[in-house]
Amino acid sequence: MKLGRSFFSLYFLIISIFIVFSWMLDEAWSSYLEQDIESYTGYKTMLLALSNYLEQHPEDQWEEILSQAAKQWQQPLKLMSAQAVKAISHQRHDVIKEENTHIYYDNNAVEIHHRINDTGTVIVLGPAKMPTRPRVEALIRVILLASLACLLFFWLRPLSRDLDQLRKTAIEFGQESFDVLAPKAESTMTAPMVTAFNTMASRIKRLIDAHKELSTAVAHELRTPLARTKFALQMLGCTDDKAKQEKYRTAISKDICELEQLISEMLIYASFDNDKPELNFTEESLVDIVEKQVSNYQQFEQKFNIINMLGNQRVEVDRQFIGRALNNYISNAIKYGNGEIDITIIQNDKHCQIRVTDNGEGVCDEFKCTIFDAFSRGDISRNRETGGFGLGLAIVCRIMEWHGGSASVVDSENGGATFILSWPINQVSAK
Repeated sequence: MKLGRSFFSLYFLIISIFIVFSWMLDEAWSSYLEQDIESYTGYKTMLLALSNYLEQHPEDQWEEILSQAAKQWQQPLKLMSAQAVKAISHQRHDVIKEENTHIYYDNNAVEIHHRINDTGTVIVLGPAKMPTRPRVEALIRVILLASLACLLFFWLRPLSRDLDQLRKTAIEFGQESFDVLAPKAESTMTAPMVTAFNTMASRIKRLIDAHKELSTAVAHELRTPLARTKFALQMLGCTDDKAKQEKYRTAISKDICELEQLISEMLIYASFDNDKPELNFTEESLVDIVEKQVSNYQQFEQKFNIINMLGNQRVEVDRQFIGRALNNYISNAIKYGNGEIDITIIQNDKHCQIRVTDNGEGVCDEFKCTIFDAFSRGDISRNRETGGFGLGLAIVCRIMEWHGGSASVVDSENGGATFILSWPINQVSAK
């Protein structure tokens, strides 16, 4: 898989940080060695032992003894007088002093002076190598850093890949490719980000599609009554017949009422198409909600059959919105039915359902998949001539989405249509 520039930038940035950090540790270690006399314990102990040994022998034998020690220990050793040592100009970075031992260091070289007790003679060791960090510890550090670099590589690779894919998707989306979605994230760190982006993209796409659909539908719906009104106005100005004038005025009045009704329903649908409102969920009896809605249609010559298969259970629901959805179902059943409506309340698995069945001509299969879309109309038996603009069922669908449920339609046993409200039972209690 081809790795992007952002991956290498991030990877080398982190590796560079570790390299700098390691270098700073080395500097701190070197500084510690230079400033701490205990780092030279080996040299100091050797010089102290040699000094004690020389004190036990005549001074004229010191040169020979020191020469033998230098060969045995393979160290540069010599004797100097205290006056000669003071006369030497040491161009050193710093000097460490402890009793009779003076340490002069310069870069990686060190020179140690040890004055023999109660004498004017100084044992000089050096220049010698400065003590360094043990190689085993240094090797372990290198291995750890290399292992860490490998882990970072395999950790950052999917992270970088997800970010690159997300960037490309965002660019495509910004170029009006609203169907594009970010691919599934390989890294758990970017998964919430990818999910949030796809949710946002889907929401924006739905809003844009709804806006286009609404604009097209509004233009179509307004065109017909406006054309009829324009024609009626023209005819009204061309005739002096009182009867015809009254006929055209009546037609204009009906078209204006139709326009008002259309605008009202569009405003309601637009408000429902906005963000989800704050729902007021309470434990309600679905039988009470159904009976309340049925009582609003007592003036119609309809036969209502309420079939309660849920018993006395109360369901958590927003009474206002479920009542509105049920009211749209009942209104459609009255318009398209033949005088008899069955309303069934049941529990199906972990969902509660309200089913409204009419005995009309039913809904054709081609129309079932779009019947809940805004401004959707099917066959002649369910068009605007019987009332409505195709917004009522779209509102029902939106209400059920807010409840985490669905709205659907199936064929009924008596030849009509059965419209279903279904949503999860969050709380059910018998009373």
